[in-house]
Order: sequence, then structure tokens, then C-alpha cells
Amino acid sequence: MIFTGYADFWFLDVPLPERVARFAALGIRHLDVWAWRSKGALMDELADACRQHGCVINSTFDDAGGSLTDANDHARCLDAWAESLERAQRWGVQHLFMFSEQIEPVHIPAQPHIQGWVKRPSRDYTPQQKFANLLEGAARVMELVARTPIVVWFEALNTYHLHGGITVCTHELAAEVVRRINHPQLRLAFDCYHQQRTAGNLIQGLRDYWGLYDSVHIGDVPTRQEPGTGEINFANLVRELKRLGFDGKIGLEFYPSTTEAEAFARVRALFA
Repeated sequence: MIFTGYADFWFLDVPLPERVARFAALGIRHLDVWAWRSKGALMDELADACRQHGCVINSTFDDAGGSLTDANDHARCLDAWAESLERAQRWGVQHLFMFSEQIEPVHIPAQPHIQGWVKRPSRDYTPQQKFANLLEGAARVMELVARTPIVVWFEALNTYHLHGGITVCTHELAAEVVRRINHPQLRLAFDCYHQQRTAGNLIQGLRDYWGLYDSVHIGDVPTRQEPGTGEINFANLVRELKRLGFDGKIGLEFYPSTTEAEAFARVRALFA
């Protein structure tokens, strides 16, 4: 089992490239990074820092990759994915995330829980049409991915923070996409925070989608801090993962409630 650290959530008091050394000091050498495109030249600096400290960039995603559910956006999606795959290989990234739609970030002071809106589609689609478009677009993306060593993680996003009709908002739908595409480089990312926000049913999901996921993200609800700070019973989830024989990656996609070292110690004790 490998713990992966989220550089956009931890060590926020120092610039992004300097966070690598902080993670390495804790023994965390697989780092996840949000939204590579908006970071610009920082990604090159981050990759250099990872090489210097014996770390790797475990995952990232393109924040301007288009919406796979919109057939008229597929050309943009494919261009964006081609660029992401080229950059990922340059930086040594192991995984890229895939979502059903592009999310436009927003800041609404009166509604701080809203973090983004789904990119407006080019026309009205029925839910069935959106899902068909998604399958077609994802299959075409995976043709590009097959030419690389990159593994893609398909992730469901929650409807509490993201507004405007995110198509894949449950693990059930995300798992259906992975099963239908049936590609060895397409896997499910099981995110406890997103799933609890939208649908719950975490233990049953771990059982039902066993074999589809090799990454489990932990972040408690409602504050998205480490396990033990909110409503999710992580002790039972960890017990179930051990029963299933999970030996993948645990994504530390949360904001530490105290120090990073203390939060990580709590996580390690949970999985001991």
C-alpha cells in the first residue's frame, strides 16, 4: 500500500515546488497535483524537485480538457488529452484523471460551498445522449492513452460543490464507464469524500466495484480533513479494504486539521 500526498492541500505555507521536500521528509514520495495547465511553469519546477528528492508525480489532470459528454467538444477533448499525455511523459506522471465534464471554478462569497460549475454544453442533450457521448469520447481518448504507459483514473465528482449537472456523480456511473470501455489502462478512482457528499454507500461500493479501482482517496465530510474529523466511519472502511485485500494507493486528498505530520500519523495508525 502506498500513500500519495496532495500537493494542493498540504504545506500551503511554501511555494509548490518546495512542498516536495516536505513530503519526502515524511516518507511520502508519490505526489498528486491538481490542474496542471493552470500551474504553467511550476509543473516543470515541480518535476525537477521530484527528481531531486526521489519522488514522482503520481497524478494530475487538465483543468481545460473539455467535456466528454458534449459531442461537439470531442475535438477539443482529444487535443487536450494529446497534450496532457505528452506533458505527463515529460514530467514522469503515472496517472491522469478523467471526468465526465470540464469544471469551471467559481468564487461566490455568499455560497462558499460552491466550488465550480459544469461547463455549459453546446446544445441540450438528454441524459442518455450525454452518457453515449461520454462513452464514445472516452473510448477515443483511450486510443491515445494506449500509445503511452499512462494509466487513467475515472472519477465521479460530487454535486454539493459542483453545480450545473455533472453527469458522473456516483461511483455506480463511474464504474459503468470503466466496465463498458473495458481498457486495461482505464481504472476507477474510489473517492470517499465525493461519494459521501453525493450518495454515501461507501462499504457496498468498495465491495461492488472491487477489481475496478486501485486508488482510494480519503477525506472526511464535511470539512475535507483527515479521517476522524467528520462523519465517515473510516475504521470500518479500512477494515473492509483489508478484508478485500486492497494493496493499491491511498490518496491523502484532504486538508490537515493540525500539522501535516500529525494528520499523517493519524492516517498511518488507522491503516496499521
